[in-house]
Amino acid sequence: MRGSGRGSRRRAGGTRGTTRAVIAAVTMLTALTACGDDGDENRADREPTIELPDLSGQNLEVAAVWTGAERDNFLRVMDEFEARTGASVSYVPSGDNVSQFVGSKIEGGAPPDIVMVPQPGVLREFAQNGWIPPVGDLVQEQLDANYTPGWQAVGQHEGEQYGVYVKVANKSLVWYSSTAFDYAGVSAPADWDTFVDTAWTVWESGTTPVSVAGGDGWTLTDWFENIYLSQAGTEAYDQLIAHEIPWTDQTVTDALTTLGELFGHNQLLANGNGGSLQTDFPTSVTQTFINLEVPDAAMVFEADFVGSVITDSTDAVIGEDALVFPFPAVGAGDPPVVSAGDAAVAVAPNGEASEAQEAMLAFLASTDAAWIWAEGGGMVSPNRSLDLAAYPNDVQRGIADALISAGDDFRFDLSDQTPAAFGGTTGQGMWQGLQNFLRNPDDVQGAQEYLESQAVSAYGE
Repeated sequence: MRGSGRGSRRRAGGTRGTTRAVIAAVTMLTALTACGDDGDENRADREPTIELPDLSGQNLEVAAVWTGAERDNFLRVMDEFEARTGASVSYVPSGDNVSQFVGSKIEGGAPPDIVMVPQPGVLREFAQNGWIPPVGDLVQEQLDANYTPGWQAVGQHEGEQYGVYVKVANKSLVWYSSTAFDYAGVSAPADWDTFVDTAWTVWESGTTPVSVAGGDGWTLTDWFENIYLSQAGTEAYDQLIAHEIPWTDQTVTDALTTLGELFGHNQLLANGNGGSLQTDFPTSVTQTFINLEVPDAAMVFEADFVGSVITDSTDAVIGEDALVFPFPAVGAGDPPVVSAGDAAVAVAPNGEASEAQEAMLAFLASTDAAWIWAEGGGMVSPNRSLDLAAYPNDVQRGIADALISAGDDFRFDLSDQTPAAFGGTTGQGMWQGLQNFLRNPDDVQGAQEYLESQAVSAYGE
């Protein structure tokens, strides 16, 4: 049996407003379900769009969380910087807790020169601590030429520009096995009720519906944020980020209750709730696509960087075996458009950025760097001047086009905008609170009380 309570779910009626977010989502759905090839491989050599100084003999250390294919694609960008400036660039992994990593390096007297910061909240903390200086004229020139005001704003603190968003993600995507959907006789759902019904139909066909990376708390925050943005709306979303409403608010109750319609049924999750809590992000993707004929799971939710894992770790072909649809709208809400990304900042405690640091940030803000990075796949650039031809296939181009076409009509990842102790630290805050919820989806009140107590502590209230 499917379990009790499904029949009592009330269908939302009425017509949703046609906002830019909806248009972006529909555009994306059309683009991503198409199967495309690699485009024109005979591109003419591109003229440089930025002039860089001679930095021969200078060394730069860059720190970021990326590993594997993400790191390798970034290193191709660094190779170009070295070739054009004569500088020598080394890469060090920062680990997930970037704030702790940078703080310890500064304390030890050997901070990295450039750090990729994955959370606006951490960027603001760095600025408040005096660890990073505002960008110079060369960097701002590239930002003004290539970035919308919205993408500049998320790299600002108190009206000053500190960071350059270089790699962003569309975090409102559900990837699915075409084999599993074909066998179950279902199609991509557009709303949450249909999504849950689709999951049950897939389960009845003999395939576990959804793979959840519960071992990585950040993926659970993304589940919550998409549901909350669509169901509660942008005003409540912004208020929750600022902790102007508590995590015990009814809007949070509603969002967790909605998420419980999936997480509350052990059979809908690959390896059940307990197994999901032991599943990391890469495994959540591979167990969906590694067995093409008999998939272990039908769907996995996460951002466009799922494509890199599919390509690197499975034989699935994106656009054929692996397809994608926008995160479904909840109730009468619009389909959510949640973004995230990494900002490059120069680390110069109580000082000014060097010429080499400024040159690196300016290069990363340029179309030259964006093109090299994009053609490697598995990323989206917020650089509005970048030709979509840079992306390696139609699926990547569709994802990028949807995000760029949304302009500044998007919401940045909620957890990334909160203090790091609440939104970006293993074993506490949102990560732990939502893992607790995945472990016991019936205890909505307990999850809310834990989240609120953690928020009060993190916000210093």
